[in-house]
Amino acid sequence: MAEVDVQQSRGKAKHGKKHKKRRVGVRIDMTPMVDVAFLLLTFFMLTTQFSKPQTMEINLPPSDASVEVAESNLLTLRVAEDGTIYWNIGTDKPQKIALADLGKTLAEKNRANPKLITLIKVDRKGKYGEMVDIMDKLNLADITRFSLAPMLDADKKLISNV
Repeated sequence: MAEVDVQQSRGKAKHGKKHKKRRVGVRIDMTPMVDVAFLLLTFFMLTTQFSKPQTMEINLPPSDASVEVAESNLLTLRVAEDGTIYWNIGTDKPQKIALADLGKTLAEKNRANPKLITLIKVDRKGKYGEMVDIMDKLNLADITRFSLAPMLDADKKLISNV
């Protein structure tokens, strides 16, 4: 691993002159350290678990499909630009609701009407995380029938009057 070079003097030194001590040369063999480094590298590469990306499967209907739903079976959630959530069923006046109370309300309305379809409308300037939070609340409430739609100007006017 390590080696020390010691040179012996050749011949006799003259009397009266002091010789400088010769410097001892040290050589370190780096091969074992490189082996250990690669061993650790391969160990950590093989034992590390990579996190799998969390994805949600979304089935999109064909572009020419249209579905007729009775207004009494349609619960609409509108998310404003500032993150405020409004809900209504059919043509009722939208009501403001907190995200914490949303799951309970959705589960209650869905139990009352099993044919209920939830329509989520998020403002284009709204945050993506808000839409994901709402979809998580739907998932926790075991609501599988929901749809996403863009928020129109008519929707913005409707929630601005609340």
